[in-house]
Amino acid sequence: MKFLNHLTLGQYIPADSPVHRLDPRCKILSVVLLLAGIFMMKHPVAFIAWGIFLLFLSRFSRIPFRVVIQGARPVIILVLFTAGIHLFLTRGITLWEWGPLSVTKEGVGMAFRMGLRLSFLVLFAGFLTLTTSPMELSDGLESLFRPFQRFGFPAHEMAMMMTIALRFIPTLFDETDRILRAQLARGADLDHGGILRRMKAFIPVLVPLFVIVFQRAEDLAQAMEARCYRGGTGRSRMNPLRWKRTDTFAMAGTLVIVAIFVLMDLGA
Repeated sequence: MKFLNHLTLGQYIPADSPVHRLDPRCKILSVVLLLAGIFMMKHPVAFIAWGIFLLFLSRFSRIPFRVVIQGARPVIILVLFTAGIHLFLTRGITLWEWGPLSVTKEGVGMAFRMGLRLSFLVLFAGFLTLTTSPMELSDGLESLFRPFQRFGFPAHEMAMMMTIALRFIPTLFDETDRILRAQLARGADLDHGGILRRMKAFIPVLVPLFVIVFQRAEDLAQAMEARCYRGGTGRSRMNPLRWKRTDTFAMAGTLVIVAIFVLMDLGA
């Protein structure tokens, strides 16, 4: 389970950079635009451009590029699974066939594109949490959700729930790693045998993990009640969000970059 040590989604790395100083609403909207642009890409050259742009953002935010790239390691199995589905289930010109399984030319292209799309989705989402503190992320999400309150949407509660979920992802993986090490020290064999044997071997890991999850949820609820938390009604902030001119420039720059990449992809 070494991949647990490379998890970056939900982690925050403080730094004094222009990206860190941007309004969280600007960063959230920019990432949404970037992800929309990524899922419109089809040609390999366009994905190279996205990789160069991610490298530029890493240097601009003063976060090591290897730390950003490590965010894709924990989801490599999901990426391979998704690519495999498109590889074997996409119809087209057959390149290889063995029994009921067949690989098509169109399937190879679709598997390549979907794998890269999911990888960049995780990388840019992880980059958002790396440069935005949980409190800023919560305030930004709540501000973006606030217009929907008139329709009965619980903006503050939804933002709080999403922020807590992101915040506790690294914590839960740390707990999982600790339980795994404890079970391995007791002689548990988690890496050998068939899939059923491995699933059975993981039961001593999952049971205490679920107990810890519910215990942490109960502790968090009691801590919030002890501090008289009653939702977002009448809540004040020490540092209110203020949209600055640099945020407008950053949003405009993101929109221009996405438009250029999309046009470049269409013309390729």
